[in-house]
Amino acid sequence: MLQNIHIQNYALIDQLDIEFNQGLNIITGETGAGKSILLGALSLILGQRADTSALKDSSKSCVVEGLFDIASYNLKPFFIENDIDYYDNTIIRRQINESGKSRAFINETPVNLNVLKDLGALLIDIHSQHESLLLGNGQFQLNVLDSFANLGNDLSAYQEIYKRYNGAKIELEKLILESVNSRKDFDYFQFQLNELNMARLKPDELQDLEVLQQQLAHANEIKCSLQSVSDLLSNDSSSAITLLKEVEQNLKKIFSFFPESVDLEKRVEACRIEMKDISNEVASHNDRVEADPQQLEIVTSRLDLLYSLLQKHKLTTVDELISLRNEIESKVDFISNIDFNLEQKQKQLAELETQVGAIAIKLSEKRKKVLPLIENSITELLVLLGIKHAAFKVDIQKSETFLSNGIDKVSFLFSANKQIPLQELSKVASGGELSRLMLSLKSLTVKSSGLPTIIFDEIDTGVSGEIADKVGNIIHGMANGMQVINITHLPQIASKGKTHFLVYKDSLSAHSNTKIKLLDSNERVVEIAKMLSGEKLSDAALTNAKELLSMNGN
Repeated sequence: MLQNIHIQNYALIDQLDIEFNQGLNIITGETGAGKSILLGALSLILGQRADTSALKDSSKSCVVEGLFDIASYNLKPFFIENDIDYYDNTIIRRQINESGKSRAFINETPVNLNVLKDLGALLIDIHSQHESLLLGNGQFQLNVLDSFANLGNDLSAYQEIYKRYNGAKIELEKLILESVNSRKDFDYFQFQLNELNMARLKPDELQDLEVLQQQLAHANEIKCSLQSVSDLLSNDSSSAITLLKEVEQNLKKIFSFFPESVDLEKRVEACRIEMKDISNEVASHNDRVEADPQQLEIVTSRLDLLYSLLQKHKLTTVDELISLRNEIESKVDFISNIDFNLEQKQKQLAELETQVGAIAIKLSEKRKKVLPLIENSITELLVLLGIKHAAFKVDIQKSETFLSNGIDKVSFLFSANKQIPLQELSKVASGGELSRLMLSLKSLTVKSSGLPTIIFDEIDTGVSGEIADKVGNIIHGMANGMQVINITHLPQIASKGKTHFLVYKDSLSAHSNTKIKLLDSNERVVEIAKMLSGEKLSDAALTNAKELLSMNGN
């Protein structure tokens, strides 16, 4: 439950600290005092978006912090899943700085708004004055029915398999589209693949062929140059190797009396040996080089083919051509096997359709099973709340396709008079009737929801007198098993609370400032008397206020 909320620099609030209790907490105050502002601040720590308009003083940050006792609500799995430290007394804090940027924390761990919303949905149900309009929404009506039937686990199982079914359906549709488009291009892809396969592409082949082409085209020049080099090195009496041999001999003659000649002779010898190796290698190259016009034609033809393929496909290397060939080969294989793949996808979808259909039917059966109970319960509560001839029915129609919550389309039908047939709720119910119907639905579903706290923002709109007392009894009954925070303008309901807070504007400050105080027993009598008779208190109003409080054990 919500134990405490701290609000700082929000809307008309400078700073507030409110300690809430278990059971029924009542909040009253004049119109415009700021009762709904409290809900706005609370919504911030439940994940609602905010901007600088939330700041009372735009030069300071806004802080809203809530302390929740969650020891009895089995929420540890949520904290583990989101990697947040768990404490029985959990603190949720929201900060909005001067530029409008927001930060959120759960037990001092930074979180995003989605996590905040998910946790908030497990902690508090806020019923605002306008939420009754949701009663006309089919999805909301289905959610109410599922909550009453306690279908949470069944819905989770359905939605898991529905997600897989929907994914498989999308994949099949995509594959069918690809099949139609790919078949048109199959012959073109096959032609390209055959052309590239016939080319027998090899990595780095282009560079090797270009070098070979140059050698074949200049074979005679190469042989002539190599022969000249060979002659200069070793083929006559004045060759380089012969001259180096003479240098060695002259150096050897002076070994005995010129020691430096020894080292010089060894260096010359090394040069001669290296020259001899070069001469042999030149001769070897010369023997291998041959003018071969036929081979040159073959190499040139091969190069022309590679250049043509590169130009055709707008590529620059043979490696890129090989990658293209592999890509086209994959496309051809895909198209060749597309019928088999389609068959497999269709089988998978059929299996998932059977599974999702079976769970959807079970969901529908469980919903229909509770219809008499919810219809009778709601009708009885509406009669109790003053709609004597109320008739309420839940109409379920089967959808032609699977929906996110099954195969059912739900519609609430209502009539407040005998002579008027049941019609869609949104078309016939007045504001007061919608409020009473929403209260009836909430009173039936909160127990199955397992929520620690529910907040009503003037759910008593449109009722008064004896009916207001009965509305208060229902709200009081709900508070026996959970924390209820009720904003009201009716004394009959305010008198039933265990705790009573008054929201008021501080008239002494220079600027409007909303404040709240916990009323003691005497202050509470005065506040309820004012709700009965207005600002001018009468003895009768005070007596009546005391009687109301006494009747409700306060």
